[in-house]
Amino acid sequence: MPEESKSKSNNARVYKIIFASVYPFYIQKAEKKGRTKAEVDEIICWLTGYNQHSLEDQINNKVDFETFFAQAPHLNPNASKITGVICGYRVEEIEDKLIQKVRYLDKLIDELAKGKALEKILRK
Repeated sequence: MPEESKSKSNNARVYKIIFASVYPFYIQKAEKKGRTKAEVDEIICWLTGYNQHSLEDQINNKVDFETFFAQAPHLNPNASKITGVICGYRVEEIEDKLIQKVRYLDKLIDELAKGKALEKILRK
């Protein structure tokens, strides 16, 4: 299978991953490093524009990543300041916009787990 179509089918799989199935891993990764669920939620809300109540609704409704980001009130305008490598890819160079948003979130959670200050993570 050509690399490009393999990449597209992997992306399509990511679209259908249930956000609520990944969310506990974000929390676990943060808590292992002494961070909190509240900080994880703050990061997710900052990136997506959800508030705590609407975030919990998305989790309870078991939406997939595609729906999670499609229904997000707005992507934070400072999301474009998220740079660096995650899973071997530079997040700022990812062409698939949904995959880029998922990787932005992965990158922010990584930064939290690495002990970075919340205001730096939130690009303030």
